[in-house]
Amino acid sequence: MKKYIFIIIALISVSNLMAIPDDSLIYRANKEYSEGLYNDAIENYLKVIDNGYESSELYYNIGNSYFKINDMASAILYFEKAKKISPNDEDVIFNLNVANSKIADKIETVPELFYVRWWNTFYNLFSVDTWAKITIFIFILTLIFASIFFLSSTKNLKKFSFWFGIILLLLTIFTFGLSSQKFYYSKKYNEAIVFTPTLTVKSSPNKNSVDLFVIHEGAKVLIIDKVDNWYEIRIANGSVGWLPYSAVKRI
Repeated sequence: MKKYIFIIIALISVSNLMAIPDDSLIYRANKEYSEGLYNDAIENYLKVIDNGYESSELYYNIGNSYFKINDMASAILYFEKAKKISPNDEDVIFNLNVANSKIADKIETVPELFYVRWWNTFYNLFSVDTWAKITIFIFILTLIFASIFFLSSTKNLKKFSFWFGIILLLLTIFTFGLSSQKFYYSKKYNEAIVFTPTLTVKSSPNKNSVDLFVIHEGAKVLIIDKVDNWYEIRIANGSVGWLPYSAVKRI
């Protein structure tokens, strides 16, 4: 039990994303943004990240700064980073959609099965640290009902605490699995944004292979394999091909 509590606490502490930010840098960057000095703001925001701190709000601010200087690929990259941490943030989603509307590619997404859509909606209800806190809370309740079961001398109370404790234990395992999965996803960099104005996707990891389709700067791709200096990617409509790793930046 102690092992599981330690893991959950570690998930919370790491998912709160590391070092305490340099408030002076953030204040300076915010001031520069409000004054229209977007390049200076970006420079200071990135220094905060270099110091080991990241958050949805910080990525959102960087995305807005890049948007203001019309660098849509970078704006989309940082809005996607913000969305990865806070998938239900309405401001992030709105600005990401606006940025996507300004790039060349309008790729139709393959529709999800209804149960996949329902699961993703539930899965994204909370961030990783919130799921971890929920897990700790339910686990504490489980311990309380376990104590009632062992200490109570009343048959009905023992029976109730036993079965309710079992339900809570199953919920603890379920929410622990959710928080662990979300933590793993937050550390997985298998999505990327294209940073080449026009890019021809190949049929194999070779520049002399057959041309499959063309994508443009700002398009989002899923990385599914790597061979030498090439990534095998899939785009939202399901098309698959190969492109040079230097053409994209991972989210």
